[in-house]
Amino acid sequence: MNHFQDSWIQEWCDNNGWTDLVKERYNHYWAFPPNAVMPEPIPHKVLRVIKSEKGFSSEEQSWLTIAIAISATSAILCYFLANPMPVVLAFAFDAITVAQLEVEEV
Repeated sequence: MNHFQDSWIQEWCDNNGWTDLVKERYNHYWAFPPNAVMPEPIPHKVLRVIKSEKGFSSEEQSWLTIAIAISATSAILCYFLANPMPVVLAFAFDAITVAQLEVEEV
């Protein structure tokens, strides 16, 4: 799951003089610091600040919307079918989704 939008990181780079932003893999960005000849990873402290300012990315928002829709649908199905299995499946999906929302640090 992509926790950052590339435009957020590019905006920070433009404001702080970093150039040639490259996305190595999910949530790992490299750029040239001011007056540097080698690219460096964007510091994790900076990424945490950006995340706290901007909130959820569009991908995270779509996963959360799907999780809420599945939970509501399963609650209704559980009532009408008199069977707890829809809620159990929704719980499993929601648990995986919440685990994917966690931003890992290297």
